[in-house]
Amino acid sequence: MDALIAAHGLGARLAAISTGAFALAATGLLDGRRATTHWHYTRALAARHPLVRVDENVLFVDEGSVLTSAGAASGIDLCLHILRGDLGVAASNHTARRLVAAPYRSGGQAQYVPRSVPEPLGERFAATREWALRRLDDALTLTALARHAAVSPRTFSRRFVEDTGYTPMQWVMRARIDAARELLERSERSVEQIAADVGLGTGANLRTHFQHILGTTPSEYRRTFTRGE
Repeated sequence: MDALIAAHGLGARLAAISTGAFALAATGLLDGRRATTHWHYTRALAARHPLVRVDENVLFVDEGSVLTSAGAASGIDLCLHILRGDLGVAASNHTARRLVAAPYRSGGQAQYVPRSVPEPLGERFAATREWALRRLDDALTLTALARHAAVSPRTFSRRFVEDTGYTPMQWVMRARIDAARELLERSERSVEQIAADVGLGTGANLRTHFQHILGTTPSEYRRTFTRGE
C-alpha cells in the first residue's frame, strides 16, 4: 500500500485488474471515485470500502490517475484503452491483433454475468460486426445489419446493446470515427477523402461527429499523432 501511494504521489498512473481493485481501494486512492472489479466480488468491495463508488455493470473505469477493470479479459480491454489514449488507434489495433483480441470494447459495456438462459447470438453478432467493419463506406442501416445477423431489427437492437453497450448505429458511428482516426494517424489523405473512405460523406460531417465523440477536430488529432512528434 505504501508503495502504491508513493508511486501515485510521484505521478504514476495506477491500473488494477480484477480483484487488484481491493489493493488499490485499501490505499484510499479510490475513495469518492468510481471503480469496478470482477462481478463476483463487487458487493464485497463495496462492503469493505464504502467510500468507493463501485459500479458492477462495466468492464473498466478510467478515473484518470487510477483505473480499474473487471475480470482478467477486461484487463486487456483496459490496457488497450490506455494504449489508444497514449499512442493512438493504430498502435492499439496493432496490439489487439497481436493478442487476437477485440480491437475495442467500451468500458461502459456490461460485464458478462451468468444467465439462466444461454445466449446463442454472441458469435453471430460478432460476425456481423466484422462484416460491418469491412463495409464502413457502405450505407449501413439497422435493417441491413439485422438482415446479416438473421434476426429482426428489434431483436438485433436489444441484443446488440447487451453485447456492446451501444446501439447498432452508435457503434457504426464510432467504428467510422475509429477508422478515420487510423487514417489520420497513418496517411496523408485529406479530411474530405477520409470522410468518404469511412462512409461519412463530407468533411463537415466527419468534423461534426469527430468533435462530438472525441472533443477535438480531425486536424488537431492528426497533429497530436503525427509521426516523429
